[in-house]
Amino acid sequence: MPEVLVKVEIDRTPAEVWAYVRNIDSHVEWMADATEIRFESDQREGTGTSFECDTKIGPIKLTDVMTITSWVDEQAMGVRHEGVVTGEGEFQLSPLAGDRTEFSWREDLSFPIWLGGPIGEIVAKPILTAVWKRNLKRLKQYLEQDRPQ
Repeated sequence: MPEVLVKVEIDRTPAEVWAYVRNIDSHVEWMADATEIRFESDQREGTGTSFECDTKIGPIKLTDVMTITSWVDEQAMGVRHEGVVTGEGEFQLSPLAGDRTEFSWREDLSFPIWLGGPIGEIVAKPILTAVWKRNLKRLKQYLEQDRPQ
């Protein structure tokens, strides 16, 4: 699949954004396509953490098997997809002026033949881009709610 990259600016510092995003099991709160996360490892954060994520987009349901491949506090989290869909992704946090953060999400995925292979990837790119943009909008709304810091 051609790389998908989506971004959002959040009115919180990278430390504040990271404090929430580092909790992998909380991703189901802001990712509409992620329905459940089950850890396969005892560790719950950091490089080497592995988990399954039940994913649903329209009529397609699958279990995404993932392993955290990089972890830099307040900066980045990388992941390898090892299930039905394979590939790599990364969240990256960049500081902006005024205690704000640019949150970018990059994915480079490959589909199996039963999901259309390379043709399915081309068809899926705009759909996944829209879903992930909506997810980042939800993340932004959640983090910018009035709540104790």
